[in-house]
Amino acid sequence: MRWTIAARPIARELVPEDFEKDANPAGSPALQEGELRVAVLMLSCDPAQKGWMENVAGYAEPTEIGQTMPALGVGRVLESAAPGYAPGDLVQGLLGWATEMVVAAEAMRKVRDEPDAPRLALGLLGSSGLTAYFGLTRIGVPQAGDTLVVTGAAGGVGSIVGQIGKIAGCRVIGIAGGPDKCRWLTEELGFDHAIDYKAEKVKARVRELAPDGIDVLWDNVGGQMLEDLLARIARKARVVICGGIARYPQQGRPPGPASYFNIVFKSARMEGFLLGDFAEDHDIGRDRLRKWLAEGRIVQRDEVVDGLENAPQTLLRLFRGENRGKLLIKVAQ
Repeated sequence: MRWTIAARPIARELVPEDFEKDANPAGSPALQEGELRVAVLMLSCDPAQKGWMENVAGYAEPTEIGQTMPALGVGRVLESAAPGYAPGDLVQGLLGWATEMVVAAEAMRKVRDEPDAPRLALGLLGSSGLTAYFGLTRIGVPQAGDTLVVTGAAGGVGSIVGQIGKIAGCRVIGIAGGPDKCRWLTEELGFDHAIDYKAEKVKARVRELAPDGIDVLWDNVGGQMLEDLLARIARKARVVICGGIARYPQQGRPPGPASYFNIVFKSARMEGFLLGDFAEDHDIGRDRLRKWLAEGRIVQRDEVVDGLENAPQTLLRLFRGENRGKLLIKVAQ
């Protein structure tokens, strides 16, 4: 079974009809040299997947209508035509919404076979954890005593950013939607404060909670949220641009924030990044995150939805903000 791309959700929200179920896909072709046949075990749900469908993500290969919906995932090698890989190996990389995939071995990396390996590899030790680690430590450069504000704080990336900020000695303020998420941030993850953007005026609450300004701003949202927070940055602030969930339903490019010149007035820095920028150091990040997890300094929270048949509705939940932590789809054992 597999799900294919049926439409391009440009300037609108995703709908179930953007995907088509193929219950009886054609048999897999014989492997070419350098290829692997992989049984898909678990898949990641990420905001970038909508950009892949729209073909606006310049860092990713273009997609075609009718192709298997791409997704980062973990699988187990069934058959190998590549040196260094054998049946039974766990691999991670760009897979797709299918029970079985043929992929280039050079695009995969081996995963340590350990308890709960797929969940770890896609969550804390995968793109979410590594994005949080490198974006915050290399670009945000948190210092003890800094005020760190995180938007989209209850998501897979934001929830880890805040915890790393606490390890660095920051005072952490998370912004999320709804009282349950806000309680989770403060009571379980150790954030100092949480702002419910659905019920509170964010700009006023930030002014109250951070009267001296924001030293490190981690933004997963963009739009008016970013506009309001740029107005509250401190001198020498570091603004980390990670995502832009607010722009996904919009047509065309979103307007630039009117408060952007505050970066000049505050001698601040604003920088975006891709996880691939730090590819040579990914193992360093994994080792550090694994250590913090073992020490209990980071709490891992993932939501695993069982069954590939639920993939479209699960991804839609991500864009409705219904997840708490990393959202994953379990395909097979």
